[in-house]
Formats: sequence, structure tokens, C-alpha cells
Amino acid sequence: MQDRPTRRRFIAGAVCPRCGKMDKIVVNLDTDQRECVACDFSEARPQPDTDSQREIHTRVSRAAARRVETPAEAVTLVDKGKKAQ
Repeated sequence: MQDRPTRRRFIAGAVCPRCGKMDKIVVNLDTDQRECVACDFSEARPQPDTDSQREIHTRVSRAAARRVETPAEAVTLVDKGKKAQ
């Protein structure tokens, strides 16, 4: 009977904290471990903190109650080269 292959996913742009090489970090989806394929660095993947999950407040993410929908208005385009009749 064959063992199930390890499910790993590379993390684009990640830099290994030990060897400093970019794009060598993989996440083992079965064990939730971060590993470097260049230097054998390995550690448990950090768990998200409840405080860090809060959305950063920007003008785009403001509360829905404060959003103001501007009604659409018809616009008339005037060509200055033509005289009005």
C-alpha cells in the first residue's frame, strides 16, 4: 500500500529567515509546517491573532451607514463650436 503524497504549496515571495533565499518556503498542508527546501529550516506556521485579523480602517472600508450614495443625474454636453438654435 502506498503512502499518500505530501501536500505542499510554495509561498511566492517568501524569504527564508535562516538562509535568506526567496521563493524556497513551502507550507505542508497536512501538518501546517513552514519549511525551506534550500536549508531544511522548519517551524510551525504562525496562528492568526484575533487582533491582527481586524481590517485596517481606510476611506474605502468605512462603515456602510456612513456611505452616501449620490443619485445619478443627466448631463447635457454642449459643443461650443455650434450655435444654439
